[in-house]
Order: sequence, then structure tokens, then C-alpha cells
Amino acid sequence: MKLILAIIKPHQLESVKVALSKVKVFRLTIMECQGFGRQHGQQGLVGGDEIALNLRRKIQLQVAVNDEFVHPTVQAIQQSAHTGEIGDGKIFVVNLEDCIRIRTGEHGPAAI
Repeated sequence: MKLILAIIKPHQLESVKVALSKVKVFRLTIMECQGFGRQHGQQGLVGGDEIALNLRRKIQLQVAVNDEFVHPTVQAIQQSAHTGEIGDGKIFVVNLEDCIRIRTGEHGPAAI
């Protein structure tokens, strides 16, 4: 089992959701977040003064998958979120020690 964390541009969310459904991944958690990487954020006005905000709006996806879904899921996110510009995002694949379905008490791959 793996947890796939992906940081993407907000306007890429719909194409990522479509790509994930094509590889039969239907469970997804989405969070709005802010951050910066190579693009070093942006400038903004606060009280008439221009300051470096250093943060860009992003979307974080969290997808828990069984091992056989890792490669198709990563590939779907990477291809659908790609624009070729700085700030396209990152994908992290993290080992999941366990997963428990609260409703049934199931553990492990059956709970995903």
C-alpha cells in the first residue's frame, strides 16, 4: 500500500480527476494549499506596500492505493498535470503501514 501525495496547479485539477478515473482510481482527497519552489512565489500589495508573498496557490491530492495501482496512478497524475512550465508540481510516493476502514474495521489492502 502506498500514499501518493501530489502538489499540482489548481487549473489542472479537472484533467487529473479525469485521468485518475480512466485508470480506475476513484478515491481522492483534495486540499487547497500554498507554497513555492523555483518560481519563488509572487509579489503582492499589502497596505499599499509591495511585499514578497512567496506563496503560490496549489492543490494537494492524497490518494491511497494498493501496490498494483501505484504506477498507473502516478503516470496519470504526471501526464495530466504536466504543462511544461515551472510550478507544475511534485508527486511523492510514501509507504503506508496500515489502512483501517472505520465503518467495517477492515485493515490493509481490503480497506483501501
